Amino acid sequence: MQRYLRLVAGLVQAVLLLFANPALAAPTHIAAQLLVEGPALPGDEVTLAVRMRPEQGWHGYWQNPGDAGQGMTLKAWLGGSEQPLGALRYPVPETLLIAGLMNHVYEHEYAVLTSLRVPRQTPPGTILPLRVEAQWLACTDEICVPESGTLTAQITVGARGAPDGQFDKWRAALPAPLGAQARFASAGGRYRIGIPLPASVRLDAPHLFVSDASVVDYAAPQVFTRQGDLLVVELPPAKFAPVTPQTLSGVLRLSRTGDGVELTAVPGAVPAGGTPVAGGAAPVRPQGSFALLVAMALAGGLLLNVMPCVFPILSLKALSLARAGESEAQARAEGLAYTAGVVLACLGLGVLLLALRAAGEEVGWAFQLQEPLVVAALLLLAAAITANLLGVYEFSVPGFASEGSPQGAFATGLLAAFAATPCTGPFMAAAMGAALLLPAAQALALFAALGLGLALPFLALAYIPALRRRLPRPGAWMGRFRTIMAVPMGLTAIALVWLASRLAGSAFAFAACLLVIVMLSALVVLGRRQRHGLAGGWPVMLALAMVPVLGAIGLPGMVREASAAAAGILPTKPFSEAALAEARAKGAPVFVYMTADWCLTCKVNEAAAIEREDTAAAFKAAGVTVLRGDWTRRDPAITRYLTAQGAAGVPLYMWYPAGDAPPRQLPQVLTPAMLAQLAEGGD
Repeated sequence: MQRYLRLVAGLVQAVLLLFANPALAAPTHIAAQLLVEGPALPGDEVTLAVRMRPEQGWHGYWQNPGDAGQGMTLKAWLGGSEQPLGALRYPVPETLLIAGLMNHVYEHEYAVLTSLRVPRQTPPGTILPLRVEAQWLACTDEICVPESGTLTAQITVGARGAPDGQFDKWRAALPAPLGAQARFASAGGRYRIGIPLPASVRLDAPHLFVSDASVVDYAAPQVFTRQGDLLVVELPPAKFAPVTPQTLSGVLRLSRTGDGVELTAVPGAVPAGGTPVAGGAAPVRPQGSFALLVAMALAGGLLLNVMPCVFPILSLKALSLARAGESEAQARAEGLAYTAGVVLACLGLGVLLLALRAAGEEVGWAFQLQEPLVVAALLLLAAAITANLLGVYEFSVPGFASEGSPQGAFATGLLAAFAATPCTGPFMAAAMGAALLLPAAQALALFAALGLGLALPFLALAYIPALRRRLPRPGAWMGRFRTIMAVPMGLTAIALVWLASRLAGSAFAFAACLLVIVMLSALVVLGRRQRHGLAGGWPVMLALAMVPVLGAIGLPGMVREASAAAAGILPTKPFSEAALAEARAKGAPVFVYMTADWCLTCKVNEAAAIEREDTAAAFKAAGVTVLRGDWTRRDPAITRYLTAQGAAGVPLYMWYPAGDAPPRQLPQVLTPAMLAQLAEGGD
């Protein structure tokens, strides 16, 4: 009822506008100006522009204003006689949703273009006075004011002059003609509009503005899917007195910057299925309340402590936990410092991720591991930590030497969070996917909750004496334990060498290894001097300082294209939206899995459930098409697909049943028989 009353109020405002007295309705909130694009020859058309400048907080309307409002009306007189104007051409509008009502508006300066034909009998050199009576509606979020004005200008009859750059700018803001025939169909109580649009066209927050009134529900979420070079928009009909159109025209907004195309759709077949498009309302809507998302982020961070990709930093945690038993004050200080480091690192990564996405970059969770130079830096860090754990040298920061400190615990927390970011768990996936869609403040709260979950076991040990008493007392065993813990960190360094070769080629990996050798040589000399009670000395410090400098100078030029993945037991095809649409069109099941070489969870799943003989046999019998997306290096198409599924990173597993049944997102931890059972069941 409330929505209905608002709709009636909008209609009343429109009626007031139509019957408003122009003499009484002085434009005060949107300034209008009439401009003419240069001279025109007798019989030719001249382009006119009505430039609209809304005050701060006010807006004007598109030709179809949406649930409430009113577009512009113009009447023109040329030299004392009324003249017909051409169709009004508007720039791509913006959406404004207030109390469940969707309006199509302009909240900034814009220009409405039209045309007028100069009478053929007019002698060249004549200056014709032009008068246009204009009416429009100016609104804020609370009130609307009908406005009108008498706009005047002059048309010089004669040869055309130089092009007007201002008019060129306004023309560029108009939606471009689609250049192909769109089609629409009604099925299941919803309209499906098929728009021919190359798959290479990037979409950012797309929206279809339907020109005809009372055809669709403007405020309903619009679902966008891709089928190769066909974009399909699905939206419900209008709720009040819906009109069944013979044709359906409108403007498709392609991006937030105002790019768009103008289209007209005729009745015809529109295929079902397709890959959801990031930015379409329904596929990426955050699920659950914000409190539930915070709880999921907390649980996801907690589970990261037992995920395989976090294991390399467990040695650092173990030593810190053992030292925490020395005194209650020290335990609490280290616990708080460690938690602060973890939370700050997660917040920092969250801020950087959101900033990059706001700038138009297609990035997701663990984006830093897609950069070869970051991997090289991690390799140097892992090698330095391994050497420290082996006793090659002593260095109290970041907290893995024999003597603990809050500063060291803080740095260890930073490192722990950074090393854990390649992983996503069952709870974390939904929370981090939602974080990419929510406002910045809520998104950062989710990143902070993730960090708190990751630090929670250490924090609990710091503040619960009963748990600390279960830890072994400090002693000589800690030295042996530290040496043992060098093994996983050394294996991490080896894995980073392999990842560097996969990301940037073998030459890049070899150069990174040379830098590691230089660094380790300097650390060996440093350790010998330390054991003799001497400082490191300027030659050693200079050598250590030169390692990152040499890396920054030499490594970028050695980056090469990523090598292709080796063929496995399960036959796969590279993922793309076009490949998915083609596979779905065949009617057989499709399995899509997104992976990365730096994702240990992905590799465990591949070994345990995907690259298996029984899985391959079941898939072959059922005719399953397998599409593999490699996200080791940044790939905008994969990032968009992940976002469309509400996922912030990998792994992601999607099962598309045979026919037109909706897809199903599988758990992030696969059991050995899960995929074979899906294929045999056919659902």
